[in-house]
Amino acid sequence: MTIPDFALLHPGYLPATTPNGYRPAMTFPSELIRGRLIRRYKRFLADVELDGGETVTATCPNTGSMKGLTEPGSTVWLSTSDSKTRKYRHTWEMLEIDFGGRPVRVGINTGHPNRIVSEAIRAGEVAELAGYESLRNEVKYGINSRIDILLEDAGRPPCYVEVKNVHLSRQPGLAEFPDSVTERGAKHLDELARMVAEGHRAVMFYLVQRNDCARFTFARDIDPAYDAAFARATAAGVEAIAYDCQLGLDRICLNQPLPIVAEP
Repeated sequence: MTIPDFALLHPGYLPATTPNGYRPAMTFPSELIRGRLIRRYKRFLADVELDGGETVTATCPNTGSMKGLTEPGSTVWLSTSDSKTRKYRHTWEMLEIDFGGRPVRVGINTGHPNRIVSEAIRAGEVAELAGYESLRNEVKYGINSRIDILLEDAGRPPCYVEVKNVHLSRQPGLAEFPDSVTERGAKHLDELARMVAEGHRAVMFYLVQRNDCARFTFARDIDPAYDAAFARATAAGVEAIAYDCQLGLDRICLNQPLPIVAEP
């Protein structure tokens, strides 16, 4: 099957060579290279055998457990850097899994979601966050914290947007967060609730770096404290939205909103 034919059958699976018109996107810093995962270890490292046979150690930019995504032999995609200050030249960006009968690309780099969401907001692709005059990233707020995105407009209160990367899926069609205990995530929810109490707007944005899910929920069995913090925050007026992504070999773009459901 050719790439264009495959793309017609799976429109959310976005090869770099498929014409798709302009979409605001996070582009990779280099052409991605393919390999086979040997192992992930020490949380931030992964050994990968490239298609040409060379074995490299890549940085794994993900602090979570990556539950279900570290199976040896999985197809992975790496970016490269020529920076002389880096110890490891390769960065693990995505992997490809067979989940539900078709190949699915999953983005694992937790450094990308802020850029993906910021570009989409600037382009007016997020209806829930449209119409603000300015967007700033990594702005100090609360108790020794930084907000991922601060939206400001002279005619309304500022909007504090916290972005969370999502890649866990244990049931076909269902995305979940978190994939490990996150005390920091619960702290962010409490701080957003304080922003609402001060008269501001606050939004949790869950970005699902995969395109095979139709719903989003919380992994209560993994981190019940986060689920409780989310309940407190939404009761206080914090909003929540979820979107999935289209993942190509040159870029990742926001795709469409997903409903947030209370139960799987």
